[in-house]
Amino acid sequence: MEPIINSQIPEFKVQAFHNGEFKTVTNKDIEGKWAIFFFYPADFTFVCPTELVDMAEKYDRFKEMGVEVYSVSTDSHFVHKAWHDASESIRKITYPMLADPTGALSRAFGVMIEEDGMAYRGTFVVNPEGRIKLAEIQDNSIGRNADELLRKVEAAQFVAGHDGEVCPAKWKKGAETLKPSIDLVGKI
Repeated sequence: MEPIINSQIPEFKVQAFHNGEFKTVTNKDIEGKWAIFFFYPADFTFVCPTELVDMAEKYDRFKEMGVEVYSVSTDSHFVHKAWHDASESIRKITYPMLADPTGALSRAFGVMIEEDGMAYRGTFVVNPEGRIKLAEIQDNSIGRNADELLRKVEAAQFVAGHDGEVCPAKWKKGAETLKPSIDLVGKI
């Protein structure tokens, strides 16, 4: 299996439901920006709305950090709109909901479950150069936490802007980082 970390995101062109409208989103739309691709199995399910609302509640914070959030499922943009119209929870979502009914985007990110025609829960943080800096894939029975994702994006952005520094376990913005060198070997 090819490593996905630091790989270039694929070219893509998909339909999306965003702020009450249908629109086309391509890989060109994320050039020069930080982005999160947040794959989930399907609309009208159980764990998915809890995660999507959690992300919606943190969306302003992500935007302040210069990060666009894209949720992605193999549902069509029409289904995204129907779910938005039918669910009070999903109406809270203001980030783009990408439609991947062919599974092409899910396959490109390595999260497609072929026999089910849906994606695993996959989270990918992409830097402004279009390179994947964080990739997490988990079983569909395990929900994610937007607070932890915020922390990881802060760390990725810090490292991107501070050459030679790394963020230790549980690092939070403003905390001390490490500068790997021979002087640190065996002292941590």
